[in-house]
Order: sequence, then C-alpha cells, then structure tokens
Amino acid sequence: MKSKFSAFLLTAFGLASQVPTNACTGITLKSKDGATIAARTVEWAESVMNTMYVVVPRHEKLQSLTPTGMDGIKFTSKHGYIGLAVEQKEFMVEGVNEKGLSAGLFYFPNYGKYQPFEEKHKDKSLADFQVVSYVLSQCSTVDEVKEKLMKVRIINIDPRSSTVHWRFTEPSGRQIVLEIVNETLNFYENPLGVLTNSPGIEWHWTNLNNYINLMPGTSPEHNFGPIDSKSFGHGSGLLGLPGDFTPPSRFVRATFFQLTAAQQPTAQETIVQAFHLLNNFDIPTGIEFDWDKSPADVPSGTQFTVATDTHNQMIYYRTMYNSNIRCIDLKNIDFDKVEYHAKPLDEIKKQPIELIQIK
Repeated sequence: MKSKFSAFLLTAFGLASQVPTNACTGITLKSKDGATIAARTVEWAESVMNTMYVVVPRHEKLQSLTPTGMDGIKFTSKHGYIGLAVEQKEFMVEGVNEKGLSAGLFYFPNYGKYQPFEEKHKDKSLADFQVVSYVLSQCSTVDEVKEKLMKVRIINIDPRSSTVHWRFTEPSGRQIVLEIVNETLNFYENPLGVLTNSPGIEWHWTNLNNYINLMPGTSPEHNFGPIDSKSFGHGSGLLGLPGDFTPPSRFVRATFFQLTAAQQPTAQETIVQAFHLLNNFDIPTGIEFDWDKSPADVPSGTQFTVATDTHNQMIYYRTMYNSNIRCIDLKNIDFDKVEYHAKPLDEIKKQPIELIQIK
C-alpha cells in the first residue's frame, strides 16, 4: 500500500524526467581562525515548499519510512542536532549536530541507483531523505559516516522518484561526498568543497579542465594587427565562465567564485561571505518554465540558503521570503532537556521592509 509519504515525494520533488528540477549549489569556505563553513542553496521552483527547522534531542527514538510505512530501521539519537526540513519534519535536507558534523542532500537525477526495497530487509532500510537525520544522530566524523552507512540499505520511498547524493563535513574541514550508483555506495574525498547535481562529482572535476584558461582580474591589452583592443571592464579574465543554471555550469561558477574569494578573518565574517557568494546562484523562477508559465506566487526558485559553522556549531539561514540572516546556536540548547519539535523557517511569509524616516 502506497503511503502518504510516497505520494509526497512524487508531488514535492517530481520524477527525474520532469521539470522544473531541484538545483542546489554547495560551497565550502575556511576562515583564518580555523572555522569550516559549509553553505548551500535549496531550490524548488514549482510551488512554495513547507520548510521548517527541526530540533532533535539526545536519546530521541526515531524510525525510517519505507514504501510500506513507518517500519524501517529504528535508531536512537546519540547526538542532538538541528535539521532544516522540507514538507515533513522527517525529510531533512541540511543540518548540523552538536559535534559540528554537517550533512546535506542534493538532487541527483538519472545517475544514481539505490538497492531496491525488500520487505525482508526493512529493519535495515533507510529512506534517502532520512539519511541526513540518521547521520547527524549517530556520527561525529566522516569516518563514522562511512562505517554507519555501509551497514544500512538506503532506499527510495517510491522507486519512481529521483535519487539524491550527499555531502558530509566535519569541523576539521574534511568533507566527503556519497553517491550510490548501480546499487553501490561510492565515497569521495572532496577537498574542493563544491557540489551541485548530476552528473557525478568525478565528472564535474574532469569538466573543470575545459576552463583552465579562466583567471581572475582584468585581461591585458591585445593587439589585433592594426587594432588595439582593451578590456571593457573588470573581471574580463573570466570571460567564458558559463552563466546558465545547469549543474555543470553552476559547479564551474561556484568553483571560481569560491577559489577567488578572499579568506576572511573570522567564522562570522566567512558566514556573511558565503551568503554573498551564493547570491549568484539564486534562481529566478521564470527561467525554469515556458514563456508565461511561471507561477506568480513563488518569489524565487531558491527557497532558502543555509550556511553552517561546523567549528562553533551554529547554523544560519535566510529564505525567499526574508533575506535577513537568522541563526541557531546549538551550544545554547540543552539537548538532554529540549523536546523534539519543528517550527517553520518563516512565521510570516513576507519580506520585511524598513522604512527610513527623513526629517
């Protein structure tokens, strides 16, 4: 029997062959004082998503969904954590735990393939949209992530929905990416720290070879025979940088923006820098639809942007309704006493505007 959660995945995220698609962009920065910042956008342009932050205490008893209901792997949270979820509190797309481990999922259509769900293995089955929650509850390092995930069966709740891939970042700065292809878990060390969507991360690394001519700054004057040519403006060294919103183009753009960004002194300054860099990846809803087909009630294809300070255990976010940056400090939470609960990212879905009074 198909569960309401199965129906949700098909409605909210669409099949791999449908558009518009989820188009997340992730970067990783490091401050001079040693903090690692994992930041990313979360996109969905077809409708307004129900977004929320979820507080999970230590010792919370949890269970994964399967195609037959809430009857998958059972687990108890070893660590308290904060997750940002979509539609259902169980479906966390990004989060951080009290040990500073960050986890996030990214859309990965057409390239991934999980193991099929089998009733006899349901006690080891973990829904892909609950991997973030499972990892944050159980792990404090990326080595523990590998160890734990090798012992479970990651599945789709509905086999027709798209696959995803994941990135996991620890306070040391070490980051890994997990992609499940042909039912096999593939872990990749990701020293670059950039992640988008399909194809796989190794393909994106290879594709960077097509852009080795790019450089920051202004190109020098050039002589075309009798004609002297000069740059029209700053940044001409990046002429040829792809500007569309496909995953390969966003990966290249994110790589160059990240690599050319000046390192900031502190974690908080780096957080602000991360939001500025990710401004370049806000997706206007109109580009993902045919002419005059864009929904008028979705302000942006980028529904929210999040940055995590893994060193100081702080998570920051802003939304398409409110550009103000908000923060949750995990160190101020007593994870032995706090109750498991979820609250919307926006209590009021309207951008606040400050009126300047002139006297």
